[in-house]
Amino acid sequence: MRLHTADDGALARVRVPAGVVSAAQAYALADAAERLGDGALDITSRGNLQLRGLGPGCGGELARLLDAAGLLPAPRHERVRNIVASPLSGLDGRGHLDVQPLVRELDALLCASGRTPDLSGRFLFALDDGRGDMTELAADVMLLAEPGGARVRVTVGAASARVRPEDGPRAMLLAAEAFLDAASATGTKAWRVRELPAQGAELAGAPVWRELTSSAPAPPSPQGPDSAADPESAGPESAGPGSAAPVPGAVPAGPHGVGALSVGVPLGRLSVAAWRVLADIARAHGTGELRVTPWRGVVVPGAGPGQSGAPAAAGLVTDPASPWPGVGACTGRPGCAKSLADVRADATAHLAAGAGGLPVYWSGCERRCGHPRGTWVDVVATGDGRYDVAVRGAGADVPPDRRALPELADALAAARTITTPTK
Repeated sequence: MRLHTADDGALARVRVPAGVVSAAQAYALADAAERLGDGALDITSRGNLQLRGLGPGCGGELARLLDAAGLLPAPRHERVRNIVASPLSGLDGRGHLDVQPLVRELDALLCASGRTPDLSGRFLFALDDGRGDMTELAADVMLLAEPGGARVRVTVGAASARVRPEDGPRAMLLAAEAFLDAASATGTKAWRVRELPAQGAELAGAPVWRELTSSAPAPPSPQGPDSAADPESAGPESAGPGSAAPVPGAVPAGPHGVGALSVGVPLGRLSVAAWRVLADIARAHGTGELRVTPWRGVVVPGAGPGQSGAPAAAGLVTDPASPWPGVGACTGRPGCAKSLADVRADATAHLAAGAGGLPVYWSGCERRCGHPRGTWVDVVATGDGRYDVAVRGAGADVPPDRRALPELADALAAARTITTPTK
């Protein structure tokens, strides 16, 4: 494993496609964080997991622990297993297709390919079951299930193709290879599709799309040729403006689902004790797995409201009225040398300011690591005990308002209640 250096020790990112880990793997991660790290796990904005506070020489031991737990199936391909997917797919009866089987197939194809190790660790694959929750994550290759579930649309840059669901993972692999071809042909060092000279427009002419449409003709759509996410599919399972995150609490089972318990993780960081509580619930009351979400939460498939007490007692969020799901922050001090403030402490102190309004994200410097997509309140430390507060998003930029900490609550509350234009 290649460890990254931070002020609080080395850190390791463990990629978990679609955020899915078994209860046994969850226990193994808890043991690794306890034995080798700082006793906590961090959830990233791509639904992966991080261990922090690691010793500089423990990479080999960590790799052996992860390999034994089945979390490192292809070390040469580990960096490219960046896959996100609708976390409630197959659980709540919404969406047009359960994409979890497609995630597993895509992961196997990526790990078997001789070309995918050339992708950067930032290249992102997303599978949306039709509810539209993945669209805000700006993936490089997207699979979107269409109404009826008889076909899926695979998109990379300006190129897209409709194929049968069973052909979707292969189409996503071919799309990634088309990106590599385009990056090589242009002589660029692009890591993402949007970094290509034409921001991906050149991919529309790639031969791969002719191959896809000729070898796997898509069946007709039962509800029109260009239907995307059905508004009814999004339903109440989206957490406030600008976010498609599952709301904390019980997720009712749909006609073909098993239901779930959705748990929020304040600022995306949870102790190994809290993590083990979720693994215990998954093993005893759920389907035996956890799904970590890109919104720094955890879904426990098969669990219900009767299991919400233990996570709440461990400091996790199961109340849908909690203000925590609308608040995020980078690592900040003391873990990051570039941070100009302890943003997590300041975010916690201002938790109630503007609760229920726009999402707010606290950053220790102008890099804004891990900031959300969509429309959000941008709070950036300036290094003089002050923060710049602004509203970001397409068509919604509001100039920064610099405030000292004693004045920050009013500025936050005002920014989070701004009504932004919608497209």
